[in-house]
Amino acid sequence: MINKCVGLISFVWSCWKLNLAGAMEFRMSFLLTAGMMVVNNTVWILFWGIYFERFQVVNGWSLQDVMMMWAVSAGGFGLSAVLFGNAYRLASLIAAGQLDIFLSQPKPVLLHILISRMSVAAIGDILFAVILYGLFGDCSAIGLLKFALALLIAMLIFMFFVIIFQSLAFFLGNAEGLSQQMFNGLLAFSTYPTGIFTGWGKLLLFTVIPAGFISYMPIGLLRAVEPLFLAQAAGVAVLLSLGGTAFFYYGLRRYSSGNMMGVRN
Repeated sequence: MINKCVGLISFVWSCWKLNLAGAMEFRMSFLLTAGMMVVNNTVWILFWGIYFERFQVVNGWSLQDVMMMWAVSAGGFGLSAVLFGNAYRLASLIAAGQLDIFLSQPKPVLLHILISRMSVAAIGDILFAVILYGLFGDCSAIGLLKFALALLIAMLIFMFFVIIFQSLAFFLGNAEGLSQQMFNGLLAFSTYPTGIFTGWGKLLLFTVIPAGFISYMPIGLLRAVEPLFLAQAAGVAVLLSLGGTAFFYYGLRRYSSGNMMGVRN
């Protein structure tokens, strides 16, 4: 069992290194792509900076809280797209019958698929999150540990929420549009303070589209640990992880081979 775990970790690490090496082969393109994502995110930060020049607090949220919300959201998404990039194109792989090459390998199918691609643009999101945290976050050991935990929870919520809707392609044939819309909703709402939502809107953010568990991190974890919120957020991340994995393998039973030939080391 230990040898299998070590071998699996080695396999994942090798895939990540190869993905990064492939991205770095065209360094100028890599730098421009990642750099433009940093610039894109910075535009939104400037917007919030201008807003807080006139209003110091938004329903209990300070400028630092909003900056940390963006750091968690961008960092969580960035990690999921860099380390498990195929999560965001799973529906197209299923619809095109391109899972054959993964099914023929003696590796966990879902994990193998997810780690086989890296989003270069998302590296910019990670860099942006690190820079933002360095400027506005608590750089103590405890602060860094809490930030790392927030990123882990956000990454799992982003990734497995997307996997669930991408896996609908097993049943619908083409779920790219639906999954993209749901992801856009999750990403958009995770970058707005939960304090501005009330009633049904707030309920939606903590149920159907669990963006609230990401956007509330600056208040419920980074500013001060709220045990109930942290337990709920971690629970949602675990439930999505287990549910997304189970739903993918359930749908895999219905998969129709694309009869594609390929070789993968």
